[in-house]
Amino acid sequence: MPQYRLYYSPGACSLAAHIAFEELGVACEPIRVVIAEGQNQTAEYLAINPRGRVPALVIREGGREQVLTELSAILIYLAQTYPAAGLLPLDDTLPFVRMVEWMSWLGSSMHAGGVRTVLRPDRFISDPAAAEAVKTRGTENVRIGFADIESRLHGRTWALGEHYSMVDAYLLVFFRWGNRIGLPMRTDYPHYTRIMDAVRARPAVQRAIAHEGIQIE
Repeated sequence: MPQYRLYYSPGACSLAAHIAFEELGVACEPIRVVIAEGQNQTAEYLAINPRGRVPALVIREGGREQVLTELSAILIYLAQTYPAAGLLPLDDTLPFVRMVEWMSWLGSSMHAGGVRTVLRPDRFISDPAAAEAVKTRGTENVRIGFADIESRLHGRTWALGEHYSMVDAYLLVFFRWGNRIGLPMRTDYPHYTRIMDAVRARPAVQRAIAHEGIQIE
């Protein structure tokens, strides 16, 4: 069986991968890489992931190691390696591509082009005086995205329908970030909140949150 090391930063998008391992009950060595302290830019970590991002998953099997990066790729890898857990829809084309649709949008529009502009505007500008304008526009974009999520989750049990999936764990990351940037998540996005409360009630999710030492709200 493969052996795993998961490099994560507390509360980063890597939380979804952390949750996935807890859901699967698969042994994994979680290694803390605190982005706020610049640990993702050390020579040691860059030797693992030259992109300097988390998560990074080291897979050791048959005496060799390989590194898998990008959250969506890691989640799909885990779902395909352990299909009995049913954490992603693998056998039906339309549900599978709906999952890809969710993950692609969350990772690009909502993360790279949304939340990151609010939390790290310095990555997008060379003039510090423009930081507030970037954050203001970024917050507007995030609100638009959360309204989209809210409409998609209306009347649903889980993001992909009747079954919990890794997409729900991924959405928890953004729910936390919405709280972090000061948005009234519970009042403005009740359907999103309802599903995230169900996600947070899962023992595997509680274990991952406790291990990372973070708060969702």
